[in-house]
Amino acid sequence: MGDRTLRRPLHKLGGRSRRAARAYLGLIALLLAGCGQVITVTPTPTPAPTATIEVAVLSSTAAPTATPAPYTPAPTHTPTVTPTPVFHTVQSGESLLAVATRYNVSVAALQDANGILDPRTLQIGQQLIIPREEELEAAAEATATPTPLPLDVQNLHFSETPIGGLWVLGEVHNTSGMPLEQVRVGVTLLDENGEPLAEAASLVALDLVDVEERAPFAVLFETVPGEFDQYRAYPLSAVPAYVGSYYRDLSVEEVQMQSERYASYTVTGKVFNVGPEEAVEVQVVLTAYDPLDRVVAVRQAAPEHNVIARGGNTDFTAVLAPVGGPVVRVEAAAQGRRLQPGQ
Repeated sequence: MGDRTLRRPLHKLGGRSRRAARAYLGLIALLLAGCGQVITVTPTPTPAPTATIEVAVLSSTAAPTATPAPYTPAPTHTPTVTPTPVFHTVQSGESLLAVATRYNVSVAALQDANGILDPRTLQIGQQLIIPREEELEAAAEATATPTPLPLDVQNLHFSETPIGGLWVLGEVHNTSGMPLEQVRVGVTLLDENGEPLAEAASLVALDLVDVEERAPFAVLFETVPGEFDQYRAYPLSAVPAYVGSYYRDLSVEEVQMQSERYASYTVTGKVFNVGPEEAVEVQVVLTAYDPLDRVVAVRQAAPEHNVIARGGNTDFTAVLAPVGGPVVRVEAAAQGRRLQPGQ
C-alpha cells in the first residue's frame, strides 16, 4: 500500500495529502542521504623518531702554554746626595742687595731661587735660600751667547799716581730702559799689538743707576805696565734693580763749589726729602768734569744727617781732589734707602 502511495502522482492527491506526501518524501531523502554519507577521519600520524645526530669529537692539540718573557729586574735606585741648602734669615734693616752682597750672589739669583716678585714683601724672620755656586755656574753655562750689557762707558780720564799707579775715571750711561744695580766696570790695558797686559775693575759709585742716569766710577791700577799702549773699558756686569728698597725721592739743591788753587774743590749743598716717607742711609755722590767733559774726580760723601724725615732736608760738605783739571762743573746725586718694617 505504501508502494502505491508512493507511486501515485502528487498532483492526483489532495492538497493536504500532497503536503504530507512531500514531507514524507523529504524525510525519506534525508534518511537516505544520512545513510549514504561516508565520513573519512584522517588518522594522527605517528611521529617519526628524531634522528640521532652523531657528534664527531675531534681530537685537537691543546693550545701551548704561554712562556713569559725573561724578567728584567728594575734598576737599583741610587740616591743622589743633595747638598744641604744654605738658608739666611732676614734681619732688621736687611735688603735683598745686602744679603746678595754677603753671600756673593746676585740679587737676580736670590729673586729666582726664592720666587720673590717684589722685594718690598721681604719680611723680618723670612728664610731665604742662598743659591749654591754650582747652580750659578750651571746657569751661566746654559747661556750660549752672553747678551751685551746695555750700558755706555763714557768720558774716560787717565792719570798716573805719584807712586807709579794709574787711575781710570769715567762714567756709565744707563740706556737699557730699566733701573740697574750692581753695575761693575772693567778696564784692560793692552800693548801695541792689542795683547792684554793688566786688568782691573770697580763698582760704580751709585747703588741704583736709574733709566738714562749716569753713574761715575774710578778704577785703580797699582802698577802700570811699561808696554801699555792701548786700553779697553767695558761694563762687566749689571742686574735689573729691585727698586722697592731704594728711596728715590731725594733732591740735591743749592750746590756751590769753591776752588783751592785748582788742587781741591769744596762742594756744599742740601739734600731734600720730597717724598712721602722717611729716608735712611742717605749718601751724596759727586762727579767733577774738566773742560773736555771728562770725569776727573769722584766722591761719595755722607751728609750731616743720613736720616731725613718726610719734608726735611740736611746739609753736606765734601772736598774733591781732581786727578786732572781744571774743574768746570760738578754734578751731585743723592741715594738712600726706604725704612724697612721693624726698623
